[in-house]
Amino acid sequence: MKIIIAPQAFKGSISALKVAEAMSEGALKIFPKAKIVICPVADGGDGTLETLVDISNGEINKCSVHNPMGKIIDAEWGAMGDGKTAVIEMARSSGLALLDPKKLNPLKASTYGLGELIQDALNKGFKKFIIGIGGSATNDAGAGMAQALGVKLLDRKGVEIAPGGINLMNLTTIDMSGIDERILDSDFQIACDVTNPLTGPEGASEVYGPQKGATRKMIDDLDASLQHFNEIVIKTFNKDISKVPGSGAAGGLGAGMITFTDATLRPGIDIVLDAVALNEKIAKADLVITGEGAMDFQTIYDKAPIGVAKIAKRHGIPTIGISGMLGKNYQLVHEHGIDAAMSIVTGPMTLPEASEKSYELISNSVSECLRLINIGFKIKNPGK
Repeated sequence: MKIIIAPQAFKGSISALKVAEAMSEGALKIFPKAKIVICPVADGGDGTLETLVDISNGEINKCSVHNPMGKIIDAEWGAMGDGKTAVIEMARSSGLALLDPKKLNPLKASTYGLGELIQDALNKGFKKFIIGIGGSATNDAGAGMAQALGVKLLDRKGVEIAPGGINLMNLTTIDMSGIDERILDSDFQIACDVTNPLTGPEGASEVYGPQKGATRKMIDDLDASLQHFNEIVIKTFNKDISKVPGSGAAGGLGAGMITFTDATLRPGIDIVLDAVALNEKIAKADLVITGEGAMDFQTIYDKAPIGVAKIAKRHGIPTIGISGMLGKNYQLVHEHGIDAAMSIVTGPMTLPEASEKSYELISNSVSECLRLINIGFKIKNPGK
């Protein structure tokens, strides 16, 4: 029997790799001769960096960068084991979680630190990039990132514009002549799970501005700044990026990545599953086990377990989902490739208690699932 174990991290409790190891331990208790293939996954959000580093035997790198408000901090990026692919979560340098909630200022917040992370990876010889762009504190269309990489964003007097989305209103000229030439020879895959355009009622400022601290006036001013940015992009490159699905992601960073790095925006789960070569690993398997911290109606919206299950179904392989809890309408996952779902919780317990015992609970849950499968092998004349 060949079993593929491809879980996501149980957020806040246990990493994807540790979940996979616990599942493997539980499976081998029931089928000790099974061939187990461990392949931790992620959906492009939190935990993607560690998951891709773990599965590829890579390493975590640290460097000093500017946070959204210009303070020097230490940030991490991942080097995958192929020695070619860098994994960056923009939230590590330019995220909301880095700032005091009482001091958010989307008018001035900058993605400069993201550019510094990219620069550090380039300096270490990396030319392929997987960049997750969720959780941003910024609304500058990637202007700060571009400036960190050598792009000159000039006002009508030929002076570099100041950091922050509001200052895009002063932009007159985009000068690409100073960009780090290694960017032009690199490939950028952007994990982007929203389809918002750059501007307008569904755009970056209107939809995501409030969570970054924007007032009504700030939202209107930032939207106007992004519209102006797009006009300069059209004038400079003869392309309108404002309506590209996902261009409004992370305060317009989606648009900036397309403009300045010729990046491709893709669903995070698709990027990760390609990176870990799950489709190749899953071939000729007999069973797939996946999972996440909480399985409910939201799971079906391209969360990692569903991405895994879709690939399994293309190969005709049954899939079990193991989770910390089964929430509202979790049964919907059965319509999207997960044939059976089970919670690891064995009785009343607090979240801290479940987290502390997560490895053991996950292992035992998988054992119980496979006991049921083993019973199925022994049933004579099933269905009669």
